[in-house]
Amino acid sequence: MNEKVNRVVIIGTGAVGCSFAYSLINQGVTEELVLVDFNTRKAEGEAMDLNHGMPFAPKPVRVWNGSYEDCKEADLVVITAGLPQKPGETRLQLVEKNTKIFKDIVKQIMDSGFNGIFLVATNPVDILTYVTWKESGLPKERVIGSGTVLDSSRLRYEVSQLIKVDTRNVHAVIIGEHGDTELPVWSHATIGIQSLEDKKEVTKDALEEVFVNVRDAAYNIINRKGATFYGIGMSLVRITKAILFNENSLLTVSAYLEGQYGERDVYIGVPAIVNRSGVREIIELDLTPEEQEKFGHSVSVLKNTMKPIV
Repeated sequence: MNEKVNRVVIIGTGAVGCSFAYSLINQGVTEELVLVDFNTRKAEGEAMDLNHGMPFAPKPVRVWNGSYEDCKEADLVVITAGLPQKPGETRLQLVEKNTKIFKDIVKQIMDSGFNGIFLVATNPVDILTYVTWKESGLPKERVIGSGTVLDSSRLRYEVSQLIKVDTRNVHAVIIGEHGDTELPVWSHATIGIQSLEDKKEVTKDALEEVFVNVRDAAYNIINRKGATFYGIGMSLVRITKAILFNENSLLTVSAYLEGQYGERDVYIGVPAIVNRSGVREIIELDLTPEEQEKFGHSVSVLKNTMKPIV
């Protein structure tokens, strides 16, 4: 019986791609997992290593090192390939180098006959998601960036440490560029059902320190261990589950704006409903004037950076 199964293809078997693959298997999210890398021997070795842990996985997953041809039957292609961020380097400084890499990757994926959903993780993620959309010709809803899902997770963690409550009970988001111009939406942050602004013991200075820790988290991790990969790997699994399981989950992915928040023709991190079709809809939060100004600035920085490459 030839039963349809979910297939995820990961392009790039660096630290992020392999952390994502490892998390996918341990959470039993997909039935087929294909690893693609220009270094085919490394991809083969990673597939072998992952397969040796399969007796301990929650459910069977068929894992192999493949090629772009395997994208034809894929439900989801996740791109983690590209040059990593170096110590002292901003995500936006990677733009020209990784754009060239991406154009070649996306062309080869589309040449396979791929007609699923793209999920982009490589930095600068908002710009490379835009490049992927343009190069693929797919509907905007089916090209998604990891956006500020990880940043929002970092924010929830930092707030939970500040007020000593379970991270899962903190509901707060970062929006904007996945980078230095991102911003927290404190006006909509809650602890359970209580507004964060109602917690009088939480000062503005404390919240500013929380945000700085979130904004600079990647720099601090890179300076200590050379790269970030566990957090983004688990973030990619969260988005993948929302897609493959048709969850209609609210996640701050990088999505294409067509007038939402007063902005157009840009991919940027915003709250969106994600399901099997990709981005079902973008949720427009009622931002404060200060938040709206900061969001507009974030959009401007992305657009100005994109000008030479799109």
